[in-house]
Amino acid sequence: MTDSGPVHPGPAHPGLAHSELVGRYLEALARADLDGVLALFAEDAVVHSPLYGDRPAQAFYEELFADTERSELTLRSVMHGERDGHPVVSFWFDFDWTLADGTPAPFTVVDVAELDDEGLVTDLHIVYDTAPLRAAFERQRARPTR
Repeated sequence: MTDSGPVHPGPAHPGLAHSELVGRYLEALARADLDGVLALFAEDAVVHSPLYGDRPAQAFYEELFADTERSELTLRSVMHGERDGHPVVSFWFDFDWTLADGTPAPFTVVDVAELDDEGLVTDLHIVYDTAPLRAAFERQRARPTR
């Protein structure tokens, strides 16, 4: 079961569509709202995660939410750029993650979202150091499903 944690707004660039996308994403992520998250992704979007590997967005978020008891997110910054003529939005935030077995696994992360012409995420690259939380994550994954 997932407990929706609050999102603490951090500094963002007011009035920018990319900041709105990030805000909607973090709110849906904190609530473990699969439909809300997937509404921001293109149909064939891929998430590139250091813990889960490269996965279709729907499979990634289904697995993440199953592994999560609670998430509290604090946005630090939103950055904008482009790659091959398409927008890229990067956002740096604190992810106070509690695994499904109750183990705290907090980390700081930068997500890099490549967007299509409609502003939907086509690829999400998740960048953080997994060393502090990998052992707890792997212990939880080895336990039988409740």
